[in-house]
Amino acid sequence: MKGFISPNLHPLKSLLLFFVFALAGLFIGSFLAVVLVKTIWGIGLMDIGDMLARPADYPESRPALVLYQGVVHLVGFTVAALAFLKVNAHRPLAFLSPRATVPFYLLLGTVVLFLVIMPAASWVVDWNANVDFPDFMAGFERWAKEKEEALRQLTLELTKIESIPQLILGLFVFAVLPAIGEELVFRGIMQNELQRWWRNPHVAIWVAAFIFGAIHMQFYGMLPRMLLGVLFGYLYWWSGNLWVPIVGHFTNNGFMVLMMFLQQRGQIQLDIESTQASPWHLSLVSLGLTVGLLYVLYRAFRQHGAAAHGDVEPSRF
Repeated sequence: MKGFISPNLHPLKSLLLFFVFALAGLFIGSFLAVVLVKTIWGIGLMDIGDMLARPADYPESRPALVLYQGVVHLVGFTVAALAFLKVNAHRPLAFLSPRATVPFYLLLGTVVLFLVIMPAASWVVDWNANVDFPDFMAGFERWAKEKEEALRQLTLELTKIESIPQLILGLFVFAVLPAIGEELVFRGIMQNELQRWWRNPHVAIWVAAFIFGAIHMQFYGMLPRMLLGVLFGYLYWWSGNLWVPIVGHFTNNGFMVLMMFLQQRGQIQLDIESTQASPWHLSLVSLGLTVGLLYVLYRAFRQHGAAAHGDVEPSRF
């Protein structure tokens, strides 16, 4: 990674240093969020804790919770990652995106990929949502289900959108911020540093994706999130540009927010929160289109990279 100031800084030390930046970012973000919520709505820290634990009991405080979530995420992920790169990278943009540009049609292909994959992915969602544990893990299973339900209720409350301005705010907080911040952290920094450490991009992609899935603290959705992270990771590796997984991440989250908005307005009947698998024939078509699109994108990204360097297409497999 030529963008780093000191190539002698071991990747593990770099990741530990970033962990310090992330913790500081989450602390500062939480503090700023509490101050803003207190200033605007007069809601204190203890009340925020109660609202996060039982959001359905405080429907009138939804805007305050959305602001709180947005500020914490912005500072804890995006600002912390950019601050870390500012301190540790000589050329942060080159470090994050060795290939500075990506043709628009490849970004559009990435958008289409994350739309057509959803029926096929629903089978993974369905399996993970119905995992049964052995008796000796009953305590963990009970905790995991309670955590899953609590976070589901919080998500449902925060994404109750009643107007176009609220939709725009929802897309910003739940799609734009996570797409930029989480891709900066898990692909831009973590995957890059793991690859620099182990010299194996496949291991780096899967480990970063596992951490991406685990950090959400929702076991009954961990596997689909991890596989989503794997997909982000390979698109990033193939393209050499961080905007590609950012666009994919935004498409995934933004589609969910938009569908929930349309469902709440009664304009569609789709139950976006359902974990039930799609019909097998639709999923089979989805799987075929996904595999085909992945191959086309892989070849196109490699050809674009070779053309940018003025040489033959390298093999990364």
